[in-house]
Formats: sequence, structure tokens, C-alpha cells
Amino acid sequence: MPAYVVTFEVTDALRLASIKEKLKSLGGYCPIHINALAISTEKTATEIREFVTPILDPKDRIFIIRSGTEAAWRNSYGNEHNEWLKKYL
Repeated sequence: MPAYVVTFEVTDALRLASIKEKLKSLGGYCPIHINALAISTEKTATEIREFVTPILDPKDRIFIIRSGTEAAWRNSYGNEHNEWLKKYL
């Protein structure tokens, strides 16, 4: 299943939580940091963007990129998330 890195810049904490929950509902997910998630889904990047657009404010930013070539990280949120990242990214 394809994996994507989704980063976002959202100023409202409640909306940020809603966006994260909506993204998590697409399939597997792993938090990368406060403003980013890795997700696994059969949807395309465009479909993911359109899926969350209804809850975005006009000033919110979102960036979605399909993973699969190379990845590196340091200090993931625990071994469970480290293993998820190894498997999907």
C-alpha cells in the first residue's frame, strides 16, 4: 500500500486535531512530529488533499508527498512507530 508524508501548518488547535483524526481514518498512520503524519492508503495525494479540504481554513497549509524512494529519521515516537516507518517509508 502506498505511503505518504503529510505536513500541515494549522493555527487552530481544534482544527489541527480534526485534520489529524481525518487523516488517521484513511488507514495506517504514524506520527512524525506535531505538524506531520505518515499515512498508508490507496488514495492518491490529490484525493487525500480533497478529503481534508472541507475542514481546512483558507490560510491553512497542507503538503502531501508519496514516499518510496528513501527515508531517514531520528528520534521517532518509540519503537512501534520506528518499525512502522521502516515498513512503509
